[in-house]
Amino acid sequence: MRKRRSSKSKEKSSRISRLVSNRILVLSIVIVALFLSLFVRLVDIQAIHHNSYLEKQDDYTSIKQYSSAPRGQIYDAKGRVLAKTVACKNIVYTTPQNATYTDMMIYADRMGEVFHIEMDDFTNAEIKDAYLQYTTLLDPEDPHYDGLDLLNEEQRATYDAGEMTSSQLRQIQLGAMTQETIDQADARALKAAAIYNRMAQSSSTGQSAVIAEDADDEECAYLVEHKSEFPGFDIDFGGWKREYPYGESLSDVLGSVSTSTEGLPDSLADEYLAKGYQYNAQVGKSGLELQYNDLLSGTDEIAKITYDSNGLAHKQILQPAKKGHDLYLSVDIDLQLKLDETLKSVLQAYGGTKNRENFYTLFMCMENPQTGDVLALSGYQMDPETRQLSYYASGNYTQLINPGSCVKGATVYMGQSEGVVQEGEVIVDEVMNIGGQNFGSYTEHGPVNDVQALSVSSNVYMFQIAMRLGGYNYVPGEALNIVDVPGTLNKMRNYYSQFGLGNMTGLDVPNEVTVFAAGNNTPNMVINYAIGQLDTYTPLQLMQYAGVIAADGKLFQPRFYQYSKEVGGDEIFDLNEVVLKNELDEKNASHLKRVQEGFQACVADENCFKPLKNLDENMAAKTGTAEVGEWTTANLVGYGPVEKPSVAFACLAPTSSINSQSLSANICANNVVGPVLQEYFNLYPENRVQSGDSAAQ
Repeated sequence: MRKRRSSKSKEKSSRISRLVSNRILVLSIVIVALFLSLFVRLVDIQAIHHNSYLEKQDDYTSIKQYSSAPRGQIYDAKGRVLAKTVACKNIVYTTPQNATYTDMMIYADRMGEVFHIEMDDFTNAEIKDAYLQYTTLLDPEDPHYDGLDLLNEEQRATYDAGEMTSSQLRQIQLGAMTQETIDQADARALKAAAIYNRMAQSSSTGQSAVIAEDADDEECAYLVEHKSEFPGFDIDFGGWKREYPYGESLSDVLGSVSTSTEGLPDSLADEYLAKGYQYNAQVGKSGLELQYNDLLSGTDEIAKITYDSNGLAHKQILQPAKKGHDLYLSVDIDLQLKLDETLKSVLQAYGGTKNRENFYTLFMCMENPQTGDVLALSGYQMDPETRQLSYYASGNYTQLINPGSCVKGATVYMGQSEGVVQEGEVIVDEVMNIGGQNFGSYTEHGPVNDVQALSVSSNVYMFQIAMRLGGYNYVPGEALNIVDVPGTLNKMRNYYSQFGLGNMTGLDVPNEVTVFAAGNNTPNMVINYAIGQLDTYTPLQLMQYAGVIAADGKLFQPRFYQYSKEVGGDEIFDLNEVVLKNELDEKNASHLKRVQEGFQACVADENCFKPLKNLDENMAAKTGTAEVGEWTTANLVGYGPVEKPSVAFACLAPTSSINSQSLSANICANNVVGPVLQEYFNLYPENRVQSGDSAAQ
């Protein structure tokens, strides 16, 4: 019995021993596998993917910093610089890791005292923000503390009740703030607050903020020598700024660029951020600078920012900046300057004078009708009280003006194309009695054909075309009975649009406007439309209209931008092709010919006044006067030389004369267009075709 128990005990002990051994073996295998896995992982990290993990480490411990590349330049058609990029040195600030609010305010104050930073260097918005920042530093017992004195009683009650958001509070404070409010602040503290706000702009992103633009050599040298006194501050030797060598000339067309201290404009920030721009980027804000920003901007410099044990930033360039492309425009700056000078002197001489008391605006634009290239455009406005002039070339595509009789060429073309009047048909120009009301031309011209009607600017001829188009045959004394007024107006507008009137021209600029189309649809609107007394157009549309007549019915999209090049290169990078938008029906070519003859007759008969006829070249034109209440708008459109048109133009002088028997002469025809066209032919003698050199068109 004892032997059996001993045997069983031994078997059990043996099984336990094997079980323990197996478990130890499994555990050993697991441990070896874990160590092997760890070893493989270490080999992977240290040898195979070492560089990759270093890059990831950099991503977690460093910041990428972006700086705007120098901007491409803008040139005129002959290679003169219109918008220039000038290198400058900027004082920049990158927030140290351990910087506190108190530290930053101390250094902001020190910067304001040591360097030449004036309040004039800040925008009005920055100064207002600085004032609000300044008020947070005041004693809580001070009545101006936190800018709460800018709230009225009702607003203060809402604020105290906790029912006003911080953004609402800020908007109220900014709206209530006046210059007097700002002037009461301590000047030194206000400047420090303005500098602090610039310093804090990018503190959360690690991007550098420009504190002072275009620092001089003395300031740069001082900062380099005393860098320990200004932690976080440095000199950016790759800074740049925009300059416009020709001053106000084309200024609002070229537009503007944000400064290095401004960064993305608030109104355009979302659009630019969506394109990948950084908050501190210098970008186009208006005009062609905005339109072609992506071409002009180039490629940002990208740098890696790391921090040392003292929390100070160190910069390593990862991608150098690449300058933007240079743009070449169709404008000739010599012609542009002559146009500016002429408009400015004419408006200064005649604006607000007797019988021109409401003459305060003047425009003119010019193009090559065979390509749509804009050669020059200008505009000025006068302040009625101070008589100070402001530049307004962009008004050529943002202002709507009554065209007057200028559009009669389109009316004649329409009438003949629709078959309601025949080429050469004679109509007696005499006062018409329509429903007991008299309608007529400025003076009775008697029997005139289509060409003569354009030359003398017969209203009656155009009335007859419009009435017939509406299905009405004139009977003296009878009311104007046009059954389908909207349909007739739509047909007329369709014809006018074929000449570019009432349509977007497609000029490559922001903010172009189209047309103001009257909409009460009475029968009298039809006859008024036929003489340019209804819808209003931009000067650019009227220039395009003249260009269609000059180019035998071809309507080219106007353009400024022609092509771009890489900096220092000759190869064209991006060519803006000539675009033919529309062409008049070839079957109506003879009708357009009659319009051309009418425009030529207006100059030859001196109905477009002497300055045009006195040019050596044969010109074609049409005057236009439009009644605007008690005032008259005087316009002139045309082109030349008639044998081979190379220039089309439109000049508009809104409300430039009183509307009475004391009507002053057309200011465009008498004082503006002649000298400007003479300069054009002086600059481009190859385009001269003098009278008698070849047969008329």
